[in-house]
Amino acid sequence: MNQQLNNAFTIFLSLLVEAMPFLLLGVLFSGLLLLFVDERQLIARLPKNPLLGALIGSMVGFLFPVCECGNVPVARRLLMQGAPSPVAIGFLLAAPTINPIVIWATWTAFRDQPEIVVLRVMFSLAIATIVGWVFSAQTDMRPLLQPAVAAGVKPKPTKAEREAETPNLLQSGTFWIDQPGKPVRMDATVLQATLAATTATKPLPERLRLLLDNTVQEMRELGAVLVLGSAIAASIQVLVPREVILSLGGGPITSILAMMILAGLVSICSTVDSFFVLSFASTFTTGSLLAFLVFGPMIDLKGIGLMLSIFKARAVIYLFALAAQLTLLLTLFVNLHLI
Repeated sequence: MNQQLNNAFTIFLSLLVEAMPFLLLGVLFSGLLLLFVDERQLIARLPKNPLLGALIGSMVGFLFPVCECGNVPVARRLLMQGAPSPVAIGFLLAAPTINPIVIWATWTAFRDQPEIVVLRVMFSLAIATIVGWVFSAQTDMRPLLQPAVAAGVKPKPTKAEREAETPNLLQSGTFWIDQPGKPVRMDATVLQATLAATTATKPLPERLRLLLDNTVQEMRELGAVLVLGSAIAASIQVLVPREVILSLGGGPITSILAMMILAGLVSICSTVDSFFVLSFASTFTTGSLLAFLVFGPMIDLKGIGLMLSIFKARAVIYLFALAAQLTLLLTLFVNLHLI
C-alpha cells in the first residue's frame, strides 16, 4: 500500500511539473492578448465562415506552441473577446498537437515511421476543424459556457435585431463615452469588455502590472483544477493494472479503444507523449498508436478539468463524444488499410 502511495505521488508530481510550465505559458499568452493586442482588430480579421474559421483556429496553434494545459486560458480569452466559437474550439483541440515543438518531438520518437508523424498532424487538424464546425450550429454559445465566461460573451445579433436596432443616443439610460461619437451603455458586461479592449493604450508599466495581476488570478483558478486532475490521473494509473489494457491490444478495434482509454487516463503532456507510446509500438497496431497521439492531447483527465473552467459539463461531453468517434473512425481506417 505504501509503495502504491509513493508511486501515485511520484506520478502526480511528474504530471504537475510537466504541465505547469505550459499552463503558465498559456496564461501569459492570454494576458498578452488582453493587454498588448487590440483584440477588436484581431477578432475582426478572423473569418466568419464556420468551416474556414475552424480550420484557421486549428492552425493557429502552430504559431503559439502551447500544450493541452496552456491552450485552455487562450481559448477562454478568445471566446470572451468575441471570437467565433469554431475558431476558439478549433484552437482548443488542435493547439496541443499542431505546433512545431510537438511535431519535432513526434518525429524524433518515430523517425523510422514518418507516416505516424504525418497522420497525427492530419488527423488532429481534421478532427479539430470538424468539431469546431459542428459547434458553429450553436448560434448562442452562452448556454454551454460557465457563468463567469458566459457573462463576457456577447451573442450574435440576428438579422431582425440588427435591422431593429435603435441608435444609442435615441435610447433611454446612462451612457459612458468610449470614443468621440461612440457612447456605450453603462451595462457591467459591456463596460468590462470595452475597458478590456482599450487597455492596449495604457502606459507600459501599468500594462505590465495588469499582466502580473491577470497571470496570478488565472494561475490560481486553473492551477487548482490542474492539481485535482493530475491527482485523479495519478490515482487511476496506480489502481488500474497496465496488463488489463495491454491484454486488449491485439485487435484492430480493441487496440484503438484501449489506447484511447490509456491516453485519457495517463494525461501525459503532448510534448512527450510520443516517447511514452513508443514503448507500445511492438505490441500495438499503428492505428492504436495514432489514437493515443491524437485523442490524448484533445481529451484527458486533467484537460477535462481545465475545460470545465470554460464549458458546462454537457458541452465537454459533446466535445468528448465527437472527438472520440472521429478518432476511432480515422484510426480504424488506418488499421484496416494496413491489415
